[in-house]
Amino acid sequence: MNKEKAIRVRRICENRIFPLLLLLYPLRHIHWGLDLWDTGYNYANFRYMGLEHMDPMWLFSTYLANGVGHILTLLPFGHTLLGMNLYTGLFVSLTAVLAYFFCVRYCGMPAVAVFWGEFLAVSLCWCPTALLYNYLTYLLLLVCVILLCKGLTEEKLGYLALAGAALGANVFVRFSNLPEAGLIVGVWAYGVICRKKLPRVLKETGYCVLGYAAALAAGLGYLALRYGPAAYGEGIGRLFSMTDHATGYKPTSMLYSMYLGYRKNLHWFILLAIFLLAGFLLCFLLPAKYKKSRAAVCGCLAAGNIALFCRLGFCSQNFDEYEAIRLPGILFLMLALLLCGIRVLQRSVPKREKLLAGMILLVLLITPIGSNNGLLPAINNLFLALPYMLCCFRQLWEKKDGEKRFSLLPLKAVWGGFLLLFAFQSAGFGLNFVFVEAHGAKEVDTKTENNDILKGIFMSGERAGWMDGISAYARQEGLEGKEVILYGNIPSLSFYLNMPSAFNPWSDLASYDEGVMEAALEETAADALAAGEFPVIILEKKYALYRDGGAEALTEAGYTASEAEAMTWDTKQELLWNYMDQWGYEESYSNQKFVLYRTEKRDHGED
Repeated sequence: MNKEKAIRVRRICENRIFPLLLLLYPLRHIHWGLDLWDTGYNYANFRYMGLEHMDPMWLFSTYLANGVGHILTLLPFGHTLLGMNLYTGLFVSLTAVLAYFFCVRYCGMPAVAVFWGEFLAVSLCWCPTALLYNYLTYLLLLVCVILLCKGLTEEKLGYLALAGAALGANVFVRFSNLPEAGLIVGVWAYGVICRKKLPRVLKETGYCVLGYAAALAAGLGYLALRYGPAAYGEGIGRLFSMTDHATGYKPTSMLYSMYLGYRKNLHWFILLAIFLLAGFLLCFLLPAKYKKSRAAVCGCLAAGNIALFCRLGFCSQNFDEYEAIRLPGILFLMLALLLCGIRVLQRSVPKREKLLAGMILLVLLITPIGSNNGLLPAINNLFLALPYMLCCFRQLWEKKDGEKRFSLLPLKAVWGGFLLLFAFQSAGFGLNFVFVEAHGAKEVDTKTENNDILKGIFMSGERAGWMDGISAYARQEGLEGKEVILYGNIPSLSFYLNMPSAFNPWSDLASYDEGVMEAALEETAADALAAGEFPVIILEKKYALYRDGGAEALTEAGYTASEAEAMTWDTKQELLWNYMDQWGYEESYSNQKFVLYRTEKRDHGED
């Protein structure tokens, strides 16, 4: 192949093939798995967006994500699970492709390394794409980093204002994104790196803050006009008060969870460092002329490191569980933070790269804030960190040792060995894992027959049986479009059965207050009496059994002792049971997973 042809092929790969693969790869599993938790819950909120069917706290705390999701439901096939999985998956595609072009064209990173970095980053996206408040957050964070980098390096104040606006808009994607304003610290850090004068730094900061404030003002103004001046404040006020019940969302709990994740993983970092130091020592003892011996020693150390990690349970080959990537992911985060910190402080590193490394460091630290999932959100958002780490390793690999006692071979071998192990785990996870109730989908070999919304979706035969039965009953009884009250970790049924929730599809969550549920039930009863029709109630089977016979009924039905013991009578259950008794609800359908109740009562005068 001549040189011109090789250049042409390389350009085709860089500009077309790599971006196309990154566009398609996030869509690989859109037809896999039936999740009864987050996926359908978010799609139900998108489809039935508004105060009539949604909890105000959730509506306003993730308003922009819900609004974008609602628009998606209006597109062709937006009423189906397959269609929504496609549309939301494209946000991951957009983030990966945008990060790819930024790294290649602006940062000058090698396209091949960036492509594999983005491929692995997408593979680590464990979170369902239905959670747009996460993926829109990552997209806007990326946009902000790009605008900050361009604005600071090219000294364009307009870009800085737009970067601030992206951060301000992100507050409406998810209210807990408020700490992302910390990215503006990058303006001051870059000012120190470039030794800018204070007035210039203050001016650049001012433009960022101005854009941030403008986006906040625009969003608050719109919400005040549409829902009233007090609606947003009341909804967000509920968000702060819910931490009394859902303690995992307290700022201190979230920060401690992050710290705990790093602390528990510290011994793996130390073990890696021991192998690295052993390599340096052995190479120091071997004269530089014994290059092959040095290489053999370092290769053995890298192989031994990988073997010991696997032996000690560092990673699992059960790729439909988080354990496959949790520990490797956290160790990667620790190495990325360390490397970015070093690159920021190194004098020989170009200013533009220092800025990028600092931004990546901030993104990795900020991303987990606002979630009760520890460091998993940071693992879900490596669109910049992964290609940067691979490019840094490529630079290291290309360096030659020369005739010196100090050798880079141990660093190349140990770091390279870990990256190979990390890449293997990430790729295996990405090709096998699909979120289904916090675990991976298994035995996805069956489709439903009686549900158009789930058409084209593969799931286990057991789940297909659940959905076929209740879907057939709902169609036979004309329940589509009727309001429903769901209880028992089955919020997705609102979307899957085309039945809007009477108030909150996931009312059994700890973040949903008992007092709010009591008021919602009272309002639902009043509306039902006025309309002459009460909502349908669907319980997860174990809750129905527990309601009728307590823990003994669960054990008699075949549930394990631990499952029976885990069920406890709480205030929200009592409120719902009393509501069902008061209005004469009776079982009208049941299968192995769901029990459906209906009532014929119309007013207080009926028995």
